[in-house]
Amino acid sequence: MSRVTKIEPIALRIPFSDGSAGTGIMPRRWTHFDMLLVRVETDDGLVGWGDSFSYFCSTAVRAALNDMVAPLVVGQEIGDIATLNRDVQHKLHLPGRYGITIFALSGVDIALWDIAAKRKGVSLAELLGGRKRETVPAYASLVRYGVPDLVEKFAKQAVGEGFSDVKLHEIALDCIEAGRKAVGPKVRLTTDVNCNWSLDEAERMLPEMKRLDLFWVEEPVFPPDHARTLQALGRFGVSLSTGENATTSVPFEDTVPAVTYAQPSITKVGGVTEFLKVCDLATAAGKTPMPHSPYFGPGYWATLQLAANRPEVGLFEYYYVKPDAYVSQSIPLPKNGSIAIPKAPGIGFEPDMAVLDKYRVA
Repeated sequence: MSRVTKIEPIALRIPFSDGSAGTGIMPRRWTHFDMLLVRVETDDGLVGWGDSFSYFCSTAVRAALNDMVAPLVVGQEIGDIATLNRDVQHKLHLPGRYGITIFALSGVDIALWDIAAKRKGVSLAELLGGRKRETVPAYASLVRYGVPDLVEKFAKQAVGEGFSDVKLHEIALDCIEAGRKAVGPKVRLTTDVNCNWSLDEAERMLPEMKRLDLFWVEEPVFPPDHARTLQALGRFGVSLSTGENATTSVPFEDTVPAVTYAQPSITKVGGVTEFLKVCDLATAAGKTPMPHSPYFGPGYWATLQLAANRPEVGLFEYYYVKPDAYVSQSIPLPKNGSIAIPKAPGIGFEPDMAVLDKYRVA
């Protein structure tokens, strides 16, 4: 059994374009992907790749990885990855059980699973019990435009490219109405509110979302994981979702019963290990996992592998933007609204070193 000999964080900053002003979703204007790739080496020469969520927090996540997580993993045998993950969480419970700590752990966990599958010469989906499908349906996840004309333009463009599911990030009624007008009655339409409505606003807006036949409304209020509030808002007959900002599967124990769709983010929740736990919770409750995946690093590939293994995963979130470069030339992009799932060993990710060199942050 091999041991971890090195964990290296690789911070990247890649510009992207999306046709918007770049405001409304993130704390500040958003024009670049801050990415933190995690490269893990073993004593028998294997290399695994992971991905720690780092939008607007890359420096903090890198510090957590270097100072807290890596010292507990380097030197460890790669055997029972789930137990190792749990052990690291336990040892770090005083400096922080959630948030940045788990973002850092997520990247390591993904890389360890990548290594485990590579050692067997199989894809991660096969390692976890088999590939149940070769493609996964994807939805176009649009940014927030805040202008009805732009919403209509890009929603119509996505449908023209073959997407039968479109997600907005709009919070104003006129913008959401523009989205429905653009996609027509047959395309499933969603909006991610990103916690921007007060409870009173949510109670006023949800009947309108019902009228517009939204497939689901995501994180309508703050805090996004308050189960009693979500349960109460269900009375309006609109499917709700939450979970993209939850770390570990523990918060999902409360929120899964309160919503229709659980949304684990593999780069935030604790990697493959915790993502699988969320899928189990959702399945046991008769709910559908709808992964959060607005990124283009190893987390993208890992999410696809889990969608291959877990048929209960409903849709793959494809972030509808144009990065200046992809970190791997082999990235499987949507075609007519679905994505082919890689069959290569591990998660299927191998980086383009020229891209890493060009966009690496010192």
